Amino acid sequence: MLDMIIRGGQVVAPEGAADLDVGIQDGRIAVVAAPGTLGGEAGRMIDATGMIVFPGGIEPHTHIGIPVPKLWAGRSEVITQPPEAATRAAAYGGVTTLIDFAGNLAITPGESPTTDPIMKQVEERREAFAGHSYTDFAFHFILAGATSPATIGQIGEAIQNGVASFKIFTTFNAARTPYGHLWEIFQQVSHHGGIMAVHAEDNDIVTYMEEKLKREGRDQGYNLHLVHNNISEDIAFRQILRLAKHTETGIYFVHTTAKEGVAAIAEARLQQQPVYGEALHNYLEFTCEDYQKPIGTAIHTYPAIKYPDDRDALQEGLADGSLCTTATDEYTTYKDVKMSGNTIETVCGGHNGIETRLPVTYTKLVATGRISLERFAAITSSNAAKILGMYPQKGAIAVGSDADIVVYDPNLNKKLTLDDLHADSDYSIWEGFECQGYPVMTILRGKVIVEDGKLSGNTADGQWLSRKVAPGILARPGC
Repeated sequence: MLDMIIRGGQVVAPEGAADLDVGIQDGRIAVVAAPGTLGGEAGRMIDATGMIVFPGGIEPHTHIGIPVPKLWAGRSEVITQPPEAATRAAAYGGVTTLIDFAGNLAITPGESPTTDPIMKQVEERREAFAGHSYTDFAFHFILAGATSPATIGQIGEAIQNGVASFKIFTTFNAARTPYGHLWEIFQQVSHHGGIMAVHAEDNDIVTYMEEKLKREGRDQGYNLHLVHNNISEDIAFRQILRLAKHTETGIYFVHTTAKEGVAAIAEARLQQQPVYGEALHNYLEFTCEDYQKPIGTAIHTYPAIKYPDDRDALQEGLADGSLCTTATDEYTTYKDVKMSGNTIETVCGGHNGIETRLPVTYTKLVATGRISLERFAAITSSNAAKILGMYPQKGAIAVGSDADIVVYDPNLNKKLTLDDLHADSDYSIWEGFECQGYPVMTILRGKVIVEDGKLSGNTADGQWLSRKVAPGILARPGC
């Protein structure tokens, strides 16, 4: 007898969307079969008639339980929401796996990066999440600043131990990794079969524009897009792509913001470079014009939200395959922290958003007819699993895969309010947003953790994931 059967739904499997029944045993998908062929006995029968059955959402970019820079928070000892709160919100939003960060999590000017071994830092983050997470989790490793030869020499060991991705910044002062160091980092990551996650902006342009706007008295927070601008993204993306081509390194560009970034990624993929781009879901809705509204910088995530044609390019990139994933850059605080800064240097990044990615993306792209159900599953789950080394364990409704599933009601329309959300925060940039469709059940490894608005999982459910990127993802565009 199977532990669970989900029947009557439209299942979005790797082969396509179809009316299928799904059988679950011991936390994994045991069978995917034609409707009515699995028999009538199971530990639990779930009637998904009228529902869409997607692979559980994978959130590839979060910052959970880390210090907020004093420059942004206005005071010391402020942290983003802890794992219990962030993963609770994620579960309500149909997310079953997230990828956070280990390493130099909040390096500030004048601070030296820690010299602790990579795996020691990863283990410390595992301990911070273990017993405190409703969802499964993994970590990118941040290599901030001028990375030492000793740390670079540990990259191969880290990859062998399941840390498949490494994050660098090309801006943000002390966090910026010089290009000479990047060259060696890229070579090591490429040689050992990892992938680079890159925050790419041209540091010279960013710092020049900060000084220019301050000098001209135009350093208000609503001018962030003039600092973190389109040409900065264009130049930085193309520099990274050149370095990646020479070192044969796979690249995952986090939070692509501009049409120029989309174009750079698309051109590299046409040349068969293994390059992948991510778009944040707030970038699919808002533009820099929204910065001008009352508390407008609440929508802000670094780099800056840009113009309507950039928003359109991001949407089109997700539709035509130029971009591969959606994310949130989760960085949730309370409103007083988020709104404490009002200049181009002091506006706090991030927003209360990890719960809203799936319904917002569905509303913007599926309900409007821009993308198929299969494409939605790709940009919210399976592509992140493939690019970041979790597929087919995660991101697929297929025999042998973890039974991570979100049951989605396409007919449940909801106008979002703060009361609908479950994060540790007292504001939402999605207040009043009308969702067309909404997740009604989240299943993690065969266990129902959210059902009809009620939490049934616990903080011991989440497990750490060891990851390994498939060679095909690193050889050419694999999704």
